[in-house]
Amino acid sequence: MTRKHAGSSAVVAHAPCRADLAGGTIDLWPLYLFHPGALTLNFALDIQTTCRITPLKGERIELCSVDTHKEESFANLGELNGMRDHGHVLAAYLVKFFAPEQGLRVETNSQSPAGAGISGSSAMMIATTAALARFTQRELELEQIRVLAQNVEAQIISVPTGCQDYYPALYGGVNAIHLDADAIRRALVPVAPEEIETRFVLAYTGAPRQSGINNWEVFKAHIDGDQHIFQNFEKIASIAREMHQALMRHDWEDVARLLREEWNLRRTNAPGITTPLIDKLIAVAEQNGGRAAKVCGAGGGGCVLFMVEEGAKETASRAIAAAGARILPLKVAREGLRFEATS
Repeated sequence: MTRKHAGSSAVVAHAPCRADLAGGTIDLWPLYLFHPGALTLNFALDIQTTCRITPLKGERIELCSVDTHKEESFANLGELNGMRDHGHVLAAYLVKFFAPEQGLRVETNSQSPAGAGISGSSAMMIATTAALARFTQRELELEQIRVLAQNVEAQIISVPTGCQDYYPALYGGVNAIHLDADAIRRALVPVAPEEIETRFVLAYTGAPRQSGINNWEVFKAHIDGDQHIFQNFEKIASIAREMHQALMRHDWEDVARLLREEWNLRRTNAPGITTPLIDKLIAVAEQNGGRAAKVCGAGGGGCVLFMVEEGAKETASRAIAAAGARILPLKVAREGLRFEATS
């Protein structure tokens, strides 16, 4: 990748978050290699992350996270490279990688609550990677952006990262990510967004979770040969394949059944994947038109995705909110990574 001089115009990139339906955690390399035919299913949420890069005169570098209220600045790239600890670590790592030849301000913002489990950090990695690539005039294919974002995020959190979270941010829509030995392939699942929007509720528990911790415990147990974990993932992989076919058939009865089965398996993978509040919310939803539910991401807090009876979305949402959760807007993002025109 050849470095070129940056442009003189601002760059603004947006990338959506996601909700996962089935097959999560198995997308961590090399876990999927031990489960042939593994795939994950998810859909992009119109809960957006944004990165704006503005050129500055001279060599000054400014990093600002609007949603987390963190800001830091450096006289030049050399000073940034010399720092080990950062307030805005995501932007710092990516700026170090792209090594811009002029001053710039990187400003990020996310509509996702902190630690929501809807892949806000991965979506932000995609938006910021893409924005910096365009600003420094580096031509990257979408898959190259995915690989770079995933690898840098692993450097930041110091544990393996899965691949599924980056594809909704890149493409939007409903996705099947096929995890094969020779390649990772994303395929659009032909489900109308409205079908998802009328059947699902997204709720934030108010308790941020750390996906790296839960995923790392499960990852280690799998690699260490824990047969309970291995068999769980065999079943999770099978459920994901079945759910893919159910979605292709628009068989929502089967989708609900499989979502319940997936959650019942996943909650036994490691302590802390569920919490008393999560269990309470799921029970309340079941009494108000809920058909199935699962935590988003690794669990331990964050968001819960509920599937409800047709026509019961408002009733279920009110009951879930009354039980202590915050209802988030659930709209499928029709497109993924996009750039905003700037003057």
